[in-house]
Amino acid sequence: MSAPEEGEFSAGWLTLREPADAAARALDLVEQLPRPVRTVRDLGCGTGSLGRWLSPLLPPGPQHWIMTDRDPALLLRAANGMPDGVTVSTQRLDVAELTAADLAGTDLVTCSALLDLLTADEVARLAEVCAQARVAVLFTLSVTGEVRLAPDDPLDAEVTAAFNAHQRRVVDGRRLLGPDAAEAAEAAFVRVGARVTVRPSPWRLGPAMPALTAEWLRGWVAAALEERPGLPLGDYLERRLAALPHASVGHKDVLAIFN
Repeated sequence: MSAPEEGEFSAGWLTLREPADAAARALDLVEQLPRPVRTVRDLGCGTGSLGRWLSPLLPPGPQHWIMTDRDPALLLRAANGMPDGVTVSTQRLDVAELTAADLAGTDLVTCSALLDLLTADEVARLAEVCAQARVAVLFTLSVTGEVRLAPDDPLDAEVTAAFNAHQRRVVDGRRLLGPDAAEAAEAAFVRVGARVTVRPSPWRLGPAMPALTAEWLRGWVAAALEERPGLPLGDYLERRLAALPHASVGHKDVLAIFN
């Protein structure tokens, strides 16, 4: 799920969303991972929140995580934040540059809230690279564009449509997948011969998580207005912040295994 534009990859935003991410991910997909899982490559690792969630759920035994990101400051935080007993190395690398050789000896490739920032071609290439390496993948928390708020508001649908259009925007000539990412990944991995399982993993926000819910609302509305500056929102955001709604924010997790 994308964060507010000005802080999409900030450590503060990633830290704020970590509990909601952990609560949303599909546990049954972890149970289906091929064993053993000793070496894991985390793509777009951010602060390492996925590793902190997943590593204790894997079978006992040595684990080595290769944290991969473009931001050296986030790589440092990720390396320093993993549980005791897990060894970590880091690599500054764009996911589009990943090769099958990079995955030699890797048991699992994983990521969180990353696929929606890629293009269809980039996801297809990633599937091909993983197929060449015959490595399992667990991609979590790809945004689906489905947002349900309670109580609802007449403008909710317009904000949702504008936000989803923004998620599919063109950046430097790249058309981002946005809400289409999970479906694109499923199709790409099926094409290269993987057995694919998809599960819903929605965020559950609301008054019990006021800081995250408020920050998500601000980012959601800001992206919608960036896409459609003339959207007649008036005091929509102020109303929503004054009485935080319960929110279900759609995501999906994708598991792909090569037999």
